[in-house]
Amino acid sequence: MQITHVEVIPVDLHLRVPYRTRYQDEGELEQVTVIFVRLETQQGQTAWGCAAFDPALTGETGETVLRACQACALRTRDLNPLNLEYALTELEQLCEGAPSALCAFDVAFHDLLGLAAGLPLHRLLGGYRDRIQTSVTINLCEVPETVERARDRARQGFRILKLKGGRAPAEDIERVRAVHRALPHFTLRLDADQGYTVTEALEVARALAGQLEMLEEPVPTALGLTELAEITRHSPVPILADQSACSAAAVLKIATQHAANGVSVKLSTCGGFRRARQLEAIARAGQLITMVSCLNEPALLTAAGLAFALSSPGVRYGDLDGHFDLADDPSQPRFILEDGWFIAPETPGLGCTVDL
Repeated sequence: MQITHVEVIPVDLHLRVPYRTRYQDEGELEQVTVIFVRLETQQGQTAWGCAAFDPALTGETGETVLRACQACALRTRDLNPLNLEYALTELEQLCEGAPSALCAFDVAFHDLLGLAAGLPLHRLLGGYRDRIQTSVTINLCEVPETVERARDRARQGFRILKLKGGRAPAEDIERVRAVHRALPHFTLRLDADQGYTVTEALEVARALAGQLEMLEEPVPTALGLTELAEITRHSPVPILADQSACSAAAVLKIATQHAANGVSVKLSTCGGFRRARQLEAIARAGQLITMVSCLNEPALLTAAGLAFALSSPGVRYGDLDGHFDLADDPSQPRFILEDGWFIAPETPGLGCTVDL
């Protein structure tokens, strides 16, 4: 298989609803920049990938990701996607500090393999299931607005809600309790985004025991895993590592130190399918649950995350709502979203078209 054309396309995407987490100390996030990658082959196939990044999570910037994508584009013309391990190892060397750029080319190469094989990507990767239920995120806002947004998502068919928190433990407890009262049969998750101390995390977990399915990344990753492990030992609510679980080495440490009950894997932050499968394999060996998650990102990357989530029995949870609030997403997926469940398409590859 010969790649004849590579195009790198930066795009600014706007959010329908401004996004606020603990990291947005000044104002709200109103747009995100992503970089699409298009590959064309001599056989007439066109495949797509995308780099989405969050400087607060990986330290990437638009400039560093664009440079890495451009370097990969030059190298890709000499690589054969059928020699996948060699090709991605070569590109890995050009993406130091830019995992989202590696993700873009990794996803595009896998899309090509699915097209060449005539198989949807979730089947090519393992085909464990054909659907998964997803949570949907409610960002930081006051209690009444939180409840109203939760009711809106309920009317749209979702039954798993993830609340952003981490600024004020007492307020987070109040918000979760208010949503639980309004929607008592719903599954609730709380993402503290590294905002608590050990004491605060345990106070929140104990106050919300029986109301939360999980508490995500409660303390700063800069503290190391000792504090996270202490919370995990004493918390009545399962603890999920997110920002502290972006590499195979990190997941291995979490597993060996029993620092969390599970890990969140994002294709964009770990570097694509190849690395994500490494993380999931380590998590499974260490008896950790895996949730496949996302950033604010186009539906193309949701389709990629979905393919990965459906490929393995080690993935228990889906958190694939990154494209829901994008107003001008140029990618059109073929997956079905029905009452909070993603159902995979049977079209070859990712099953996405991109209007660029």
